[in-house]
Amino acid sequence: MSNSWEAAAARQPIVMRMIENSILKSRIAHAYLLEGDPGTGKKETAFLFAKSFFCLDPKKKFMPCETCINCRRIEHGNHPDVHLIEPDGLSIKKDQIQHLQQEFTKTAVESSWKVYIINQADKMTTSAANSLLKFLEEPSLQTVAFLLTEQSSQMLPTILSRCQQLSFKPIDSNELKQRLLEEKVTVPMASLSAKMTNRLEEALALSHDEWFAQARSIVLKLYEGLKGSGLSVVVLLSEEFHAHFKEKQQVSLALDLFVFIYRDLLSIMTGEEKGLAFPDCLASFKQDALLLSADMLAERMTFILEAKRKLNSNMNQQLLMEQLLLKLQGGHAFV
Repeated sequence: MSNSWEAAAARQPIVMRMIENSILKSRIAHAYLLEGDPGTGKKETAFLFAKSFFCLDPKKKFMPCETCINCRRIEHGNHPDVHLIEPDGLSIKKDQIQHLQQEFTKTAVESSWKVYIINQADKMTTSAANSLLKFLEEPSLQTVAFLLTEQSSQMLPTILSRCQQLSFKPIDSNELKQRLLEEKVTVPMASLSAKMTNRLEEALALSHDEWFAQARSIVLKLYEGLKGSGLSVVVLLSEEFHAHFKEKQQVSLALDLFVFIYRDLLSIMTGEEKGLAFPDCLASFKQDALLLSADMLAERMTFILEAKRKLNSNMNQQLLMEQLLLKLQGGHAFV
């Protein structure tokens, strides 16, 4: 849960600016909906906002100090006026909301504020959601709700209409790569996985997926094979590629990997060597970039995107890949 206001503001500047303005202008809503992908900082932000109500020594009137007794108790989940509700099994149940309501009928223990945070609010059962709705319809003074969700479409419109919405932008690829490295993912896998998705959980799963690691290796091998004779690439295609990439979705992923290779080459050509999808290939890609022009790279990426279009129109996958590799080698155009 540990997180600083400055770090949150760097990651989600619009959300944090809205929160700052709410506090500074004393316009605190009774309920906030924090919506965004996993890993975008919704829960951390809700706790930072909660700390701002109870902090004994706030900075700039809105930033919790993180060191006073109240900040530390909220951080460790044991402040009597801050309540967290999370799914009990697969859902948030009616009795969890009723228990919360009972807690809130009591006078605030240590201040005039009472805060509750409902994580994965879209997981509320219908009866739990209806109980919460009654609670939101008759808010008590200085009670603030934070509803956290990845899927607001799964929630009652009547609940959404009573919340001020804070939308969290997806994690950018550089930050996501850094998060993966902190999880002990290797640099090559972290770099590529962070390009494939902007969701932390998906990127972590990809990073540890043996099939994906093998896919990366085969596509790089095919790319290297393009520098040799047409025959060697076709052999590699039949012996390794088609055995590994069997489904249409898998072939589409392989084409995405090819696009990332050519984007890396283009980045190297323009002197932007940071943020490559294949940083471990930098030395060999540098040599390749010397032999290519930006127009040639753009043309090859167009060929790959055209292959994706043909794949989606149900063209034979083996024929499609053979034609693409010929084209990338400088052979004949698609028919």
